[in-house]
Amino acid sequence: MTNFTDRERSFEAQFAHDAELQFRVMARRDKLLGLWIAAHLGLGADEAATYAKSVVQADLEEAGDEDVMRKVMADLAAAASPITEHEVRHALATQGIEARRQIMEAL
Repeated sequence: MTNFTDRERSFEAQFAHDAELQFRVMARRDKLLGLWIAAHLGLGADEAATYAKSVVQADLEEAGDEDVMRKVMADLAAAASPITEHEVRHALATQGIEARRQIMEAL
């Protein structure tokens, strides 16, 4: 019985670790996307950091990426930016790969 309990605890610990890792990757991805958009909007370093933080916070509104997409597309439209939704989605995917690389490298 102890072996089963130990295995169960091990699986639970692994699940918690994986969930935390995924959260960190997504937060880093959102930050990188925010910095990418800020650069396209011509924001300074402090403004870019603040904007990136707002993109990370926007991702906490609901599950999935649509909350982030709504926010950044509204911001881009308000700035009359020529960046398309397709370009933003591509950047989101690219930044996700980079975020995972950075997090895994830091471990």
